[in-house]
Amino acid sequence: MAICKDPSTLAAAMNSDAVYSSGTATSQKNLTLEFSRRARGIPVWAILRTLGRNGVAEMVDRHCAQATQLADTLRAEGFDVIDRVVLNQLIVRGQNDEETRAIQSAAHESGEVWFGMSSWDGKAAFRLSISSWRTTDEDIARLVKVLVAGRNSYQHQAS
Repeated sequence: MAICKDPSTLAAAMNSDAVYSSGTATSQKNLTLEFSRRARGIPVWAILRTLGRNGVAEMVDRHCAQATQLADTLRAEGFDVIDRVVLNQLIVRGQNDEETRAIQSAAHESGEVWFGMSSWDGKAAFRLSISSWRTTDEDIARLVKVLVAGRNSYQHQAS
């Protein structure tokens, strides 16, 4: 957010006019950085054009099924899956905050996966999202192996 006493100074600083796209000093595109974001509609158009409605529906269904399978497998491996898997995401943690952070760190160091840390009820957790059209069931199995290896490494060091 920017608060400016002189609107013309703000408009001059944020101006994004070009010969083919001009506007007044009070045009929204000249008062905000939003205009500089990538054109989000193009990837949406491209995926719909490439896969079609049925292809996108199949991909969403596959991601939801993969998330459910991932949650079931991680629970069976002793992880705490702490939310209901409704779409393509799940929240997971280890036995405690230290183990959870160690699992994430080991996973990142493996170079196989990346995922962000989060918190749930004041405790460390990580969020896993399945969203790439390239994600296969084999990728989900590899993710489980990486997470289990990270947890086993932590538990071995802690004992």
